[in-house]
Amino acid sequence: MSASVSDTEILSKFQDERTRNEAFNLLLKKYQQKIYWHVRRMVIDHDDADDLVQDVFIKIWKNLPGFRSDAQLYTWMYRIATNECITFLNKKKQKNNIPFDEVSYELADTLADSTYLSGDKVQMKLQSALLTLPDKQRLVFNMKYYDDMKYEEMSEVLGTSVGALKASFHLAVKKIEAYLLSND
Repeated sequence: MSASVSDTEILSKFQDERTRNEAFNLLLKKYQQKIYWHVRRMVIDHDDADDLVQDVFIKIWKNLPGFRSDAQLYTWMYRIATNECITFLNKKKQKNNIPFDEVSYELADTLADSTYLSGDKVQMKLQSALLTLPDKQRLVFNMKYYDDMKYEEMSEVLGTSVGALKASFHLAVKKIEAYLLSND
C-alpha cells in the first residue's frame, strides 16, 4: 500500500491487534514528512524537530486507540504536533529565563547555519521575518502559507475562532512586509 491509503483504512487496521503495526507504518509514511516540516518551521533546528516528531508519533501511537472520528485524523495529529512545538518553545524560553527576543535570536542563528534553506536568500529573509513574530502568529502564518490550511481546519487545531485566526494572519503578513521592507 502507498501513501494514498485512506485514513479510514489506517484507522480500521489500527483497531485490529494483528494489523496495528502495519497501520502505524502506513500512518508514518503518509504523514511523517508533513508533520516534520510543520514542526521544523516552528523550532528551526533539524535535531530538535526530529526529536519532537518522534515525541509526536509516540503520543499518536498511545492515543490513537481513543481517537474519535469526529475530527479529521490529520487535524488531530497536527494539534498534537502544534502543542508539542508550543511546549518545546515555552520550555526553551523558561530554561534560563530567556526573554522571547533572545529565543528568536537563537533560532535566527540556527537558521543562518541551517542547510535546509540551501542558501536561498528570499527564503532566508522570509524565515528571519517569521522569527520576529509571536509563536501564535508564526503558527497561523505557517499553517496558511506553507500548509495551505483552511481557517476552519486551523480553528480545529488551535481552538481559536476563524475571525481571530484571520486577524492573526493579517497581522503576521503586515509585520512580515514591514520587516522585509526595513531589511532590504
